[in-house]
Amino acid sequence: MTPQRIHLDGVELNAVVMGSGPWVTLSHSLGADLNMWAPQLQFLASRFTVLAYDIRGHGASSVPPGPYTLEQLADDAHALLRHLKVQRTHWVGLSLGGMIGQVLALRHPEVVDRVVIADSNSQVPPAAQAMWAERAALARSQGMGALVEGTMGRWFTPAFAGRDPQTHARIAAQLAATPAEGYAACCAAICGLDTLDKLPRLRQPALVMVGEEDQATPIDMSRKIAAAWPGAELVLLRDAAHLSNVEQPDAFNRELQRFLG
Repeated sequence: MTPQRIHLDGVELNAVVMGSGPWVTLSHSLGADLNMWAPQLQFLASRFTVLAYDIRGHGASSVPPGPYTLEQLADDAHALLRHLKVQRTHWVGLSLGGMIGQVLALRHPEVVDRVVIADSNSQVPPAAQAMWAERAALARSQGMGALVEGTMGRWFTPAFAGRDPQTHARIAAQLAATPAEGYAACCAAICGLDTLDKLPRLRQPALVMVGEEDQATPIDMSRKIAAAWPGAELVLLRDAAHLSNVEQPDAFNRELQRFLG
């Protein structure tokens, strides 16, 4: 797995491509990077050509000045696909990556095949916008270290750190290493999330997954997405919180294999 930095208009995105077959694109959560998908990369690469990338402001991608918008992040993904000459791809997005997937499917439906939206949301009310603004300000003023403990408490169930301390530490390190400006600029993008009323126009098959113990994007948010997206199915993952792909990788992968075929 050799990362490559791809120069696009106004941003450089760090990406990896592996495997062969139909394309699947993986888009990570806020405060992570493409290595969040470690439990899925080899699994999917046995059947698909897998593209995983760092969202702008994250990982080894560049950090243009913020704020960002979800439309901008979706257009980044579209430009990346065009650069790689990908005509159609399945999309698997978790949290922020799921928000980007919704906007991408609305703005560029011709490139999106099947869509998996995991542990995500479709609307951010004013009270939540204020919360995201506070987190952005904290990242800028005190650094990402100030956000690690609270975020990890939302991302995983209390039992996970004891069960898999190495993975827990690896994800915490991803969060701590996220550029503060990139994190804050993506918080601004999340504040603009408002896709729920637009989802009924989508025609791509969709799978909506969520950890039953997700505190960051509770089940009701996924239920709304699945209800609004025509024909979408909803799957609840037991003993998982927000990063359900990491906490319950076997169950997550089984659902991916079933849905993507």
